Parts: sequence; C-alpha cells; structure tokens
Amino acid sequence: MAAPRASPNPWLRVFLPFAAGYFLSYLLRNANAVIAPELTRQLGLSSSDLGLLTSAYLLAFGAFQLPLGILLDRYGPRRVEAGLLLVAAAGSVFFALGASLPQLALARAAIGLGVSACLMASFKAFSAWFPAERLPSLNSAVMIAGGLGALAATTPLSIAVPLLGWRGVFAVLAVLAVVAAGGILSTPEGATAASGETLREQLAALRGIVRSRTFWRYAPQLATSVGGFMALQGLWAVPWLMHAHGHARDAAAFHLLLTTLGMMSGFLAIAFLIVPMQRRGVTPDAVLAVGTAAGLVAMLGLVAGVGSTHLWWFVLGLVFAVGNLAYAIVARRFPAALTGRASTALNLGAFVGAFAIQWGYGALLDGLAARGGSQAGAHRIAAGTLLVLQAAGFAWYVIAGQREARSP
Repeated sequence: MAAPRASPNPWLRVFLPFAAGYFLSYLLRNANAVIAPELTRQLGLSSSDLGLLTSAYLLAFGAFQLPLGILLDRYGPRRVEAGLLLVAAAGSVFFALGASLPQLALARAAIGLGVSACLMASFKAFSAWFPAERLPSLNSAVMIAGGLGALAATTPLSIAVPLLGWRGVFAVLAVLAVVAAGGILSTPEGATAASGETLREQLAALRGIVRSRTFWRYAPQLATSVGGFMALQGLWAVPWLMHAHGHARDAAAFHLLLTTLGMMSGFLAIAFLIVPMQRRGVTPDAVLAVGTAAGLVAMLGLVAGVGSTHLWWFVLGLVFAVGNLAYAIVARRFPAALTGRASTALNLGAFVGAFAIQWGYGALLDGLAARGGSQAGAHRIAAGTLLVLQAAGFAWYVIAGQREARSP
C-alpha cells in the first residue's frame, strides 16, 4: 500500500517542522562545548564535573529512548515531540537560572529529555508519509538540519556568548524551543498514525528487537563511533584542540565549524546519492563500513599528531554522517509498525556510549592530572583510549556481518 501524502506538500507540512526541531536539539546538545570556559571559570568546575554536567543531557536523552519508542508507535510523532519540546524549554530556563552544579545538571538533563524525540520522531513521521526506499535520503536530509544546528553552536555561538552571556543564550534557546513545539503541532494529524497494539504487545515486540542479531550487529559500532563523536563534539573537542594541539579557543571553534561542514557534506551526499548508489549495487552497509574505517584513520592521525588537524576533523564530520546510515538500515529490517521502537533502541546504544565516553573522558583527564601528567598528554591518552574502543566496535560489526552472511 502506498504511503499517504500530506496536503498540500509533505516537504513543507511534515519535513520542515521536524527538521526545525532537530536543528534546535543539536544546537542545545553542543552549546556547552563553546561555553565550557565560562562554566569552568564562574563555577569552579573540574574536568570531571564538566563532563558529568554536560553528559547529564546524554544520560536523560538515552534513558528515555526505549519509552520514547513505545510512545512514538502508540501516539505518533506529532504529539510526543511537541510535548517534549516544552520540557526542553523549561530545562533551558532552569539552566539559565542555575547557580550550582546539581541545579545545572538537573536542568541539562531536562533539556536532554525534552529533545530526545527530535530525530526519532522525524524518522517515524517520514516512515508514515514517504516510501521506504526514500528513508535513507530523507533521514540524511533531516540530519542536515542538525548539522546547521551544530554549525550554529560553533563560531556563531562563540560570538553570541560575549554579547548575551551564557545565561542569556539559554534564555533565547528556551523561546526557540516553544516556537519549535508550535511548529510540530502544525503538522497534519494524519502523520501520527498510532499503533493499535496493547502495551503488553508493544513491550513484547521491543524485547524481540533488542534480542535480535540485527540490533546487536549495529549497536556496539554505533555506541563507540557515533557516540564517541558526540562526546567529543559536544564537549571535549575544544579542550583537546586547545591543550593537545595548542590552538586558541577561536581556532578550536573553527575546527568544530569544519567538522560540522564535514557532517553536512556527508548528509548531503547521502541524501542525493544513496538511492542511485543502491541501484548500482552499492549497499548502505558497504558505505557504512568504508566510512567507519575512515573514521579510525582520522582518529589515529589526531592521536598520533600527524597530518592536518583541519583535515582530520572534517573527515570525522563526514564519518559521523555515514555512521547514521545504521538507523535507516535497521529500520528497513523491521515492520513499519516497529520503526519507532527499532530506531530508539538503536539510539539508546548511541547515547549510552556518548554518555559513558563523555564522562569517562573527563574522569580519565582528572586521574592523569592527579598523577602529575601534562594536559596535552592526558588528552592524547584519553583520545587514544577512545580510538581503541572504536576499533573494537568496528571489529564486532565486521565479524557479526560475516556471521550474518553465513547464517540461513
């Protein structure tokens, strides 16, 4: 049966509102990377404190993914995302008013909870309104909006912070979250086809997803590769570039700008080329494997201090875009009624990885500093540890794929 079409134009009525929500979620996710020096100076935070504060977003975001999948499949993306964006607005207000680490961490967690549906709700809406073969390109297209949000969280945000202060920035973000919620509510009601399953049936289907070979082939690779990238981009990239590579903050922020341009280039390429490539026999899995391997090369170059840091960070952005193909690959292997749960279960793996890596990176920095090591050396060791984890995740993905190919 053909997918329903929004009237008058599914791109305007469905795609753009959800893309705007994802733009905001990425801006909120990465904002702390730019304001980290102000937070450290004004609140006297250690590296571990800063890692915990920032990763509270990732913890709340990831912890809500399994309930989110059930809600998306049961009530549809429109109502779920709009309601959660209001939670993000409240969290932004509380962050702007926060005066202590616990207050800011709770506010940051509320922001993470509030934007936890932005990408997965988009995937769910697209699966209802567009043909299945277009999902990889549509998913990449909405991620371009996320790339624009990440772009706004680099040099533009570093310009806004001295003008508004970090508290003023989050007050503005609260207003934008309310506007985005209104935009999502304007989407057609028909896009929120709710599931007729009982809660017991939904939970049983979710258990089947997380026990499947398909899920476990992609989850470790996504947790270490995509999750590791989010941990760096969301917090540790700027300190790493400043301490290990000797860049000023503006120069470090420019590297994040290059990374975002790499992301957007990758998403654009996938959006326009993945369907023609599939027609020529190049599978999304092949693209995912090559891209992940390229990411390992880029991380090795950064850890070893060889080559251009500008090039390597641009490549990491490209690799992040390719890594997100896993969502479309996995979603196509489950029935349409399960796409919300399949996507959010996989996203849980990515955010558990991002949380653990972002917090663990800071804890490792503090532990090495306590032993008298230099900040530059500590960052190289922490990044090298991440590289080992990513290599292990990629190896598991390759081995599981070979087993899958041999199985009936």
